[in-house]
Amino acid sequence: MRTGPPTRDRARVARWGLGVLTLINLFNYLDRYVGAALVESLRKSELHLSDKQLGWLPTAFIVVYMLASPFFGARGDRGSRPRLIAAGVAIWSVATGLGGLARNFISLFLARAAVGIGEAAYGTISPALLADYFPLEMRGRVFAVFSSAIPIGSAAGYVVGGLINQHWGWRAAFFVAGFPGLALAFLAARLVDPPRGAQDKERVEGGGGDPEDSLPDDPGAAGSAAAEAAPGPAKGAAGVLQGYRELLKNRPYALAVLGYAAYTFALGGVAYWMPAFLERVRHVPSAQATVQFGLIVVATGFAGTFAGGWLGDYFLRRSKQAYLWLCGWSALAAAPLTWVAFAASSRPLYMSALIGAQVFVFLSTGPINSAIINAVRPGARATAVALSIFAIHLFGDVPSPFAIGVISDATSLGQALLIVPVAIALGGLIWLYAAWTGDGRRKTR
Repeated sequence: MRTGPPTRDRARVARWGLGVLTLINLFNYLDRYVGAALVESLRKSELHLSDKQLGWLPTAFIVVYMLASPFFGARGDRGSRPRLIAAGVAIWSVATGLGGLARNFISLFLARAAVGIGEAAYGTISPALLADYFPLEMRGRVFAVFSSAIPIGSAAGYVVGGLINQHWGWRAAFFVAGFPGLALAFLAARLVDPPRGAQDKERVEGGGGDPEDSLPDDPGAAGSAAAEAAPGPAKGAAGVLQGYRELLKNRPYALAVLGYAAYTFALGGVAYWMPAFLERVRHVPSAQATVQFGLIVVATGFAGTFAGGWLGDYFLRRSKQAYLWLCGWSALAAAPLTWVAFAASSRPLYMSALIGAQVFVFLSTGPINSAIINAVRPGARATAVALSIFAIHLFGDVPSPFAIGVISDATSLGQALLIVPVAIALGGLIWLYAAWTGDGRRKTR
């Protein structure tokens, strides 16, 4: 009788999967934000870009990322997840490198837009894959580890982009950022694809045991195992539309995503324009601005992300809405600090406020992903992440870099960035309402 691999081997498979996906996530954000480090150089380059055109570059990426996500979400709930992730990583890596060959605004626009195709495959599928590696009570910490790559990768984009740009120019920065991802595509293709909902099924049936006991014995058979374990909604276009309709009727999920959209509006604007703000408004030298902000993002992001993951799991014992409560209160704490960071003239004051705001902002990174994953059934998780990506970018960082660029052209960059704390506060209020209504429904049952 076949009993499967030892528990330690199953645990190793889950940890290896988390490690590979986290490393890919780091390059995901490095490639995404390397362009932000090059804003001032691109503006002064032979391309002669305006702030409005510069604001269109991240929008091009996000629009494609947003539109491609529903397709990959539907595929991710039915097909081989490691292969889809690997294809996505390869596409975005090549597209990043092609940015260095741009000869005008249009060619750079198209290269940055193509990055969104690859990142859509990875961004929609990897959270669902992680949820099938680890049980619910560990997901806050797991997503904290996974999400720790966001500040590190973003900061690496600023630092690598800034330093390479200083020594070899902005074209070289795109080359260096892009092509290492091809090696990660190979690692992604070899990940195990566990049955969908295995960890949740174990909890429902009261089976207990090790969190990784349900991983398939043979990695080569992972794709078929996952396909057999997938739930049975209608197939084809009708099935996809049915899945999205179900998600729109899911109130906890919808509110979590709505708050996330306001939060993403703020983060998208800050992430893209902050190095330019430090250089143009605070008069920090270009390379120093990117490195300085990158180091702040690393330190505050690492601290905030890990604290948020552990706190979310800890308070989950007291409230099923702990992830949303934590997101809401941390966003409300971050909003006034963000305003001070942009409005104050004293360097010690605005730097202290910026650091504090970043910590509170990053507290939400792991918990909000956990809240979204836990709000839907296992067989719809990639679709749920895809729809959330579509919504948060449509209402979030698609308009924000461009809107800030337009306001900056009409007034100043410092004035334009004052819309950011308003968006953070709005996201916090929506999350608190979602948590309050969620707890209220349980008390009436």
